[in-house]
Amino acid sequence: MHQRNRITSILAIALASAALPAACGGAGGTGPAAEVCERKGDEASTEFLERVGCAADFEALASAPLDANLPGARSVKVVLDQADQNALYFQNSELYPIHYDFVSTHLSGDGLPYVPPLADFNATEYFTPDRRFVLGAVTHYEGPGTWAVEISPYDTASADMIAALFKAVQGAAFFGPELAFHPTSEAVAVEAEKLPADIPVVSTGDLYAEIDYQPLSLGTAVGRLRFVKAADLDGEYLSHQDIVVLDEAPNDISVVQGIITEEFQTPLSHVNVLSQNRRTPNMGLRGAMSHPELLALKDKLVELTAGASSWSVREVNEAEAEAFWEAHKPTPVTLPELDLTVTELTDIEEVTPEPPSGEALRDAIKKAVLAFGGKAAHYSVLARTPDVPLQKAFAIPVYYYDLFMKQNGFYDQIEALLADPKFTTDPAVRDEQLKALRDAMKAAPVDADFQALLQAKIEAEYPGHPMRFRTSTNSEDLEGFPCAGCYDSNTGDPTDWEDVLDAIRKTYASAWKLRTFDERTYYGIDHRSIGMALLVHHNFPDEEANGVAVTNNPFDPTGVQPAFYVNVQTGGDVEVVAPPAGVTNDEFLYFFSQPNQPVTYLTHSSLMPEGQTVLSAAQVHQLGVALDAIHARFSAAYGPAAGNNGWYAMDVEFKFDDDASPGEPPTLYIKQARPYPGRGAAAQAP
Repeated sequence: MHQRNRITSILAIALASAALPAACGGAGGTGPAAEVCERKGDEASTEFLERVGCAADFEALASAPLDANLPGARSVKVVLDQADQNALYFQNSELYPIHYDFVSTHLSGDGLPYVPPLADFNATEYFTPDRRFVLGAVTHYEGPGTWAVEISPYDTASADMIAALFKAVQGAAFFGPELAFHPTSEAVAVEAEKLPADIPVVSTGDLYAEIDYQPLSLGTAVGRLRFVKAADLDGEYLSHQDIVVLDEAPNDISVVQGIITEEFQTPLSHVNVLSQNRRTPNMGLRGAMSHPELLALKDKLVELTAGASSWSVREVNEAEAEAFWEAHKPTPVTLPELDLTVTELTDIEEVTPEPPSGEALRDAIKKAVLAFGGKAAHYSVLARTPDVPLQKAFAIPVYYYDLFMKQNGFYDQIEALLADPKFTTDPAVRDEQLKALRDAMKAAPVDADFQALLQAKIEAEYPGHPMRFRTSTNSEDLEGFPCAGCYDSNTGDPTDWEDVLDAIRKTYASAWKLRTFDERTYYGIDHRSIGMALLVHHNFPDEEANGVAVTNNPFDPTGVQPAFYVNVQTGGDVEVVAPPAGVTNDEFLYFFSQPNQPVTYLTHSSLMPEGQTVLSAAQVHQLGVALDAIHARFSAAYGPAAGNNGWYAMDVEFKFDDDASPGEPPTLYIKQARPYPGRGAAAQAP
């Protein structure tokens, strides 16, 4: 038998239940049932049970659910065999992680109907009304203390099937009186409305609201535990040897060993993507700023571990800390030499030419980055991908950034700063002198020949609209170093040419922000090797919806439950990746590859009227088509089509906007795509 060593509140609940006078497995009772274990002793293997009489029975069969978007959960798959008088089986979900594995082994032949091949099984047992099996799971959510029967988000089981499964589980488990049904998608929720009144229903939102711990970037780190309010970060200098406790997630933060936020975050926030890239733990913990265990360790050296279902913290000594920091220094990142031979303002389709047959897309992207940076290189691939709507765009090569820096003597200033010990060791001095450098860059002249080229292109091909100048460096949007939010893009109106020049200068100057500088330093990047190209297109400032998405299910590293994960917010000034305290987005999983394409909402936008979503069903589908195309397109660079067999996804920014066609439904535009680093590991390895 496969068992996990795990300390869980399941056992505590079970022990408390055992003392109450109710019959084991009785259905419809008013209190917990007494526990009488079905397993006698610690057998070497338990393939399945027909009853779960105690917590030890449940734990002997349980595994982490395949789709662990709610932490602290343990799950046992269940099978109701309608061809055998509704016989119920609780399967060992470690030995048999999917239903087919179990039923094909134990419920095929020998007097029972034969189970067909997997493809036929999947086509019938989740979607047809005359199916043999009703398939589900019973999950214990530790945070809210909820026991729930669930079916797959794409399962089309009728209310009668769900009720039969629920009643069978309720009558065969010690937790039966506490059981509820949890709809795992909007489609399942609609069917759940038809359930009998004596079957309680709990929503994903209800479960999420009762969870205190939010694992985001998993790992272990050692650092000094600092308490800081996000609003005060501009006046605080954090070290890469700090673990910081915050009231809410900021949009940006210096390199730190770990992050704990009192407000829950969106997993697609810049701060979380940065944490995943740094392989440092990042977690949400309700009440973190006043948590007794954390406050007792304030300003002390600690080891923090953020796991998939639990977290821990303990005090360490100076020697342990030094040993950890030495063992976990990041491998220095060396940027390849810039290509300064390209001087043409290049239409986006030509930035990353399609590689000849037999050559790799990844190599074509790497080559394009040398002259045009990561953002423009990926945008160029998108521009030649069917079903991916983009704004018309062009790229200003890195040559003109290099020219700007040389003509105004800024490279010499940077050399002097790097040679100054006060600058390199004192963050306050570094902050002050980098600000002075940025101010000088914002006031410096821009090459006249470059201005003439740019003005002519905008007037000829992009008339009558403000232009967005977006950063595209050789040190962002890259595999292994996305540097989310490192640099700032700006908008300029060509009717006021000085406004355009201001936008370009401010964008160039953002390469020298303190946090960005310190990020590069932490990764051993030579600051003199940085180059910034610009991705340029019309600016639509008043989009109706703004969002970010991942083209795979970040809560399921096994790939068994593929889905698109989406955060989207209605138009306005609210940042979707860093909403203000108390503001929530529409956050959902879209099971695009399943026949009925179900949607599971984890949270709803607090800025929308009750019962309404930011995107319509048609818009969700339009977005899904684009995400599917992007996932397939970049697989040749980063995914299975490139020989990479691990979990793979692209991080995608998008918007819906009607400025191009006022009065028409808002149009989808993909803003960018870059490799997504994933959630990290349960513990870092040296």
